[in-house]
Amino acid sequence: MKLYVKNMVCIRCKMVVKQQLKKLSLHYIVVELGEVEIIENISNAQLGEFKVALLKFGLELLDDKKSILIEKIKKVIVELIHYADEPSKVNFSDYLSEKLNHDYTYLANLFSEVVGINIEHYIIMHKIERVKELLVYDELSLTEISYKLHYSSVGHLCNQFKKITGLTPSYFKKFRENRQLGLVDP
Repeated sequence: MKLYVKNMVCIRCKMVVKQQLKKLSLHYIVVELGEVEIIENISNAQLGEFKVALLKFGLELLDDKKSILIEKIKKVIVELIHYADEPSKVNFSDYLSEKLNHDYTYLANLFSEVVGINIEHYIIMHKIERVKELLVYDELSLTEISYKLHYSSVGHLCNQFKKITGLTPSYFKKFRENRQLGLVDP
């Protein structure tokens, strides 16, 4: 039986879901971002308990097709931006269409209608979050980060970063370092 979970976007979320399944004595085949496949059929009582348990962690079981498709879109974006090792050779619209077997226009309209922002803005927000992570890890230069996240140039990355965060990447990095050293007042 396949279940779809809203807001399941990280490894910690997967651990929470596995933990809650174990508490209900349910066995899973796979727990991935946004999806859970369990071996047995789940009773209504177990389903209710699972829903309540997930809500405590900010996760939600989905049951309508539109919401499930929205979560699949989010999952594909998160996986591509946060977990892909190589930069994508195709553009996001083609990638999403191919991965989800839907016309991009349909996906984009549905996403905007339900989420309230367009797919492009959602992608940009996740790319900036990924840039922040990579800046904090301090393993890659800005040039390497811009390549990894498929920016046309370092300047484009810096402009988008400042537009979203209000800070330049270098200021963000310095601010984080100073804060970690206790040099910045809260």
